[in-house]
Amino acid sequence: MIHQQKRLPSWLRKNKDLSALRETKKSLRKASLATVCEEARCPNICECFAKPTATFLILGDVCTRSCRFCSVKKGVPSQINSDEPSFVAQAALDLRLDHVVITSVSRDDLPDGGAGQFADTVKAVRAKLPQSTIEVLTPDFGGNEDHLRTVLDARPDVFNHNVETTSRLHSTLRPEASLFRSLEILRKAKNVSEKIITKSGFMVGLGESETEIHELLSALEHARCDIVTIGQYMQPTKQQVAVVTYWMPEQFDLWANLAKTLGIRYVVSGPLVRSSYHAKEALEETRTYEQ
Repeated sequence: MIHQQKRLPSWLRKNKDLSALRETKKSLRKASLATVCEEARCPNICECFAKPTATFLILGDVCTRSCRFCSVKKGVPSQINSDEPSFVAQAALDLRLDHVVITSVSRDDLPDGGAGQFADTVKAVRAKLPQSTIEVLTPDFGGNEDHLRTVLDARPDVFNHNVETTSRLHSTLRPEASLFRSLEILRKAKNVSEKIITKSGFMVGLGESETEIHELLSALEHARCDIVTIGQYMQPTKQQVAVVTYWMPEQFDLWANLAKTLGIRYVVSGPLVRSSYHAKEALEETRTYEQ
């Protein structure tokens, strides 16, 4: 079912605990770090920062790609900060995180797409927090398997790469990427490391059909993706593409059941779900499923 109202529906509005938000932001600014939670204007930021949990954004806050749904800054990125991995590790320690999520902007300007910085950050976090689990949410590295191996050799617990939307909408919304390449990077991750938990996510509300959503879930299962997140797209600012449709909350439950029927191990599906939402719980449940 589709909700045609153009105003934000009631189920997409959340109360905000600004005190928790401010405290976590202080810790992050002290370490000179950015989070994708802030840059992408995530609706769950207050809930997650109150725990606290955060998704660290490495390699700067300027992206070399021009996805039309994303509010992260676009343009010419700055030089890599060689101290960034240690800053992330210290911030994760200060916040007492037991599950650390590391993501980045796309850095097509770098020879390795930023893979080395991902690996160094995973190693630095592991040294500071040996008992914590680590999830990486990476760009597609242009499909380069050597760059993928660089990240996986650092032994994160979860490898996450988002497909974002259906195949038909890629050329309009994600012109420098392709669904095929994204699915291939997930498939290659499993081939490189059989024990790695693979994860992906996508948004709805951008003009996709139910048939296309079913096809995308089938493609993710075929790529041996263990965890899938599904959430409603919400226009971050007027500069990004507008919402086409708001899907009703019960529809997300139907997609979750469909994904599980297809063979996907764990699904986090709901209007306010984002890629790193309940990331620790998703990993724990997937590992329970394996046992």
